[in-house]
Amino acid sequence: MRKHIFSHATAQQRLGVPAVLWSSCLAMLAVGANSTAIMAALPTMRSELSLSPAGLQWAVNAYLVASASCIIATAATQTALLAGRSLQGLAAAFAVPSTLAAVDTSAAPERRGAAIGAWTGFLMLGFSIGPLLGGALTHVTSWRVIFWLNVLLMSAAFAGLASARAVAARAQRTQGRRADWIGFVLLATFMVSLVYGLQAVPQARAAPLAVIAPLVLAAAAFVLLLIVESRAEAPLLDLSFFRRRGFVLGVAIGSLSMFSIMGLLLYFNLYAQSRDGLGLTALEAGALLVPLSVALLALALSASAVAARVGLRNAMTGGMALIVIASAVIAAAVALGDIVVLVVGLLAMGAALALPYASAPRLALSVLSPGQAGQGSGVVNASTFLGGSAGVALGAIAFAAGGFIAVLTMIALAGVIGAVLARGIPEPP
Repeated sequence: MRKHIFSHATAQQRLGVPAVLWSSCLAMLAVGANSTAIMAALPTMRSELSLSPAGLQWAVNAYLVASASCIIATAATQTALLAGRSLQGLAAAFAVPSTLAAVDTSAAPERRGAAIGAWTGFLMLGFSIGPLLGGALTHVTSWRVIFWLNVLLMSAAFAGLASARAVAARAQRTQGRRADWIGFVLLATFMVSLVYGLQAVPQARAAPLAVIAPLVLAAAAFVLLLIVESRAEAPLLDLSFFRRRGFVLGVAIGSLSMFSIMGLLLYFNLYAQSRDGLGLTALEAGALLVPLSVALLALALSASAVAARVGLRNAMTGGMALIVIASAVIAAAVALGDIVVLVVGLLAMGAALALPYASAPRLALSVLSPGQAGQGSGVVNASTFLGGSAGVALGAIAFAAGGFIAVLTMIALAGVIGAVLARGIPEPP
């Protein structure tokens, strides 16, 4: 009898895994594209909605920090735009960790690395094709169509995910958890205050309080979060995860990767469409990122095989080091005004970002038990999206100080830090 039940559950799991994987990949493609499609449209939206410099950053960061499209599609003001982006981000905040947990717990151990690589590959493909999609729609119709299209994409993705997840859930035992609302409020306060303070840094001389107050609030919220979560019976943020080196390194390297790609995509689009830059249309700027998209998907899908061949430590170190090289190539192309060299640099950057970002969730979740995968995925998601927000906020400082080349210097520095951290990844005996 036990054998019969076990065989039935295993068969269900085998049937559920492909459905969970592809539904999750579709959801991540929609989430990724939605988060960056706005970037190619921002120059047009800035003029139509009279976006301030801070509003321009929050148009991206409201999504990432919260991580309802109809509000945006009918937005007539900056406030309506940012409110809608926050609601989209809230939807992504549920989608990203839940799909990662579903893929991680449903895949067989020997296929888990490849499954997570596919998940991250489609998420990053969405990030990279977003500007092309947004540029095409802005050029042909209106930037508002981007968000109406997203309603269809996300509806289809979550319909497929819900049915697939139901199949996988029958093969798992899940325990109910009480909502940790105090932890949630403190975490949200920390993230929003931190990003708000970083975005105010360029105006620090004129308005120092606008920088100091949110950063002090962020520090206080962070300290309280640590105290509350260490005492909570069912914490939102399990601090024991951070006593495991693999988890910490996976989160840190994944965050640096997101920091790099979000900073690159936003400020490349602003540079490429400016009169002082390449002077391209939204469509042309998005099309120029196609080599980046191709390399991102190809390397993310093969990241597990690369890691198996050269070792996870070497694969992630090499990827972060290649970010430094690609940044230098792109900077040289910008200085020389050479489109061919720029394409080569973007191709290299796509390959560089794919390896560490695709491998980071696998590294972080590998040290957790299956029962901890859901909560661990949430921590990975929150940390990487906060990394993306930091990339946007600090990128604004760099862009104002030295243009796109300064942003590339910032990204190269992130690559150096990531390469150093990756050398600490333990290799299996």
